[in-house]
Amino acid sequence: MPKCAFLSIANTEGWFIDDDLVHPQLEALGWQVENIPWNQTKDWNEFDLVVVRSPWDYQQHLQEFQKVLSQIQSSKAILLNSLELMQWNIHKGYLFELQGKGVELVPTIRFSTLEKEGIERAFETLKSDQLIIKPLIGANADDTFWIRRDQAESWEKALTIFSNKEGMIQPFMHAIVEEGEFSLMYFQGSLSHTILKTVGEGDFRVQEEHGGGVIPIEKPEPALLSAADKAMQSLPETPFYARVDLVRTASNSFALMELELIEPCLYFRFDKKSPSLFAEMLDQFWKKHLEPIRN
Repeated sequence: MPKCAFLSIANTEGWFIDDDLVHPQLEALGWQVENIPWNQTKDWNEFDLVVVRSPWDYQQHLQEFQKVLSQIQSSKAILLNSLELMQWNIHKGYLFELQGKGVELVPTIRFSTLEKEGIERAFETLKSDQLIIKPLIGANADDTFWIRRDQAESWEKALTIFSNKEGMIQPFMHAIVEEGEFSLMYFQGSLSHTILKTVGEGDFRVQEEHGGGVIPIEKPEPALLSAADKAMQSLPETPFYARVDLVRTASNSFALMELELIEPCLYFRFDKKSPSLFAEMLDQFWKKHLEPIRN
């Protein structure tokens, strides 16, 4: 019986994790599955597949996390997504690489360290009275700030956090609050399902952990699908799983916010077919991998 590990977080309290919905589907296909905290000492040779799913504190222990991924890569287990793709995706500089391939991004300014003058220039350059500041390596909206031009005192925490930390500045996208952020889930390069993530009351973050909501989208509009497909086709390789996050612009196009290839929530509970589809494609992937060995 092949064994699969889902890499997760040690303390799951307070997190919306639905990867367990995939377990019975994989077990029905003859797999043994278990969730394992990413920082738990383990002999990864015990497993055939290790799928990174919900290690949502990795950004706080980046070097240790990368070391664990390298250990898995060096074992007999197959790591998904690939180590190379996840390393490429850890730093949000990948967004500018995708932009260079024609993917529309929310206007973005990069910085190595943040100063008050840099914020003032960003208001002018981005032609916005409200800005979002976030790290180039991060997850779950950690160290993400929503600041306003007329509230300079509110900049202080961001200036402290980013005094020696690289990040990026974007205009505040009113569509996030007014409509939400679209997320499209892809398995092996094919669209599985789509949702709209909405913000919590009085917040600008769409994550459920911050009070955000989720609405399934049965029929995504063509322009949304086209934008997501363009981003997926611009990747260095086809990932096993991916989540494309997009926001509607003032011109009614869709701009890329993030393309998550490491540990995206895939919102299995909002699409009844997705857990079985993920399991079936994982099983097929494994069998295809075994073909050269059998032959």
